[in-house]
Amino acid sequence: MNDGISDETDLKKRKIRSFVVRSGRMTLGQKKGWDDYWGDYGLEMSDEALDFSVVFGNDHPVVLEIGFGMGASLFEMARTQPELNFIGIEVHRPGVGALLAMAGDAELNNLKLYCCDANEVINKGLLDNSLHRVQLFFPDPWHKNKHHKRRLVQTDFVQRIARKLAAGGVFHLATDWEHYARHMMTVLSAIQNLDNLAGVGHYSDKPAYRPSTKFENRGINLGHGVWDLLFERSQ
Repeated sequence: MNDGISDETDLKKRKIRSFVVRSGRMTLGQKKGWDDYWGDYGLEMSDEALDFSVVFGNDHPVVLEIGFGMGASLFEMARTQPELNFIGIEVHRPGVGALLAMAGDAELNNLKLYCCDANEVINKGLLDNSLHRVQLFFPDPWHKNKHHKRRLVQTDFVQRIARKLAAGGVFHLATDWEHYARHMMTVLSAIQNLDNLAGVGHYSDKPAYRPSTKFENRGINLGHGVWDLLFERSQ
């Protein structure tokens, strides 16, 4: 699963990206999902922030997920929580096509998708104080020291996320890479208007609303850990 920020050879000319766009072809099912359902579920970037009540036709709270991969867990959350609206962001077209196919076949009416860099959406597509929850599950840990600058969870990014959360809104992160979990904890704990719901320095139990993925379960069976962090905007 990937997220959002261009490779560094000259910082004055290029931004650092936290993802690498893979060029894998879409399967016939993914392409059909795109062709049949992008018009129903797809969102395009514009210079104006979204009006959620217009996009969804209701005033339900909105959950944003960054980097939904192939979309299975986001589909399950949208399917089982019709009282919430969901917006997903993913840069890889096969994953978007797969989720479009699932959503369209299930006739979901509480899900919309972007296929672009998450930073574009955060900077241009969202009003401040508008989100009920932001989800970032299993982002690329960029585990080599020389690549740590590519990690999406950095102070500036988290501050921008915090501004988009409504008061009482939650930033929920999960990772199976312990070093990245510690990094996340350090960064989020330093943000003044975010409070750790598990208590200072503690990780949260996995909430029931977050489905476990096949990848996650495989890692757990191999003895790998998973760390959830839930931070609430206090003001």
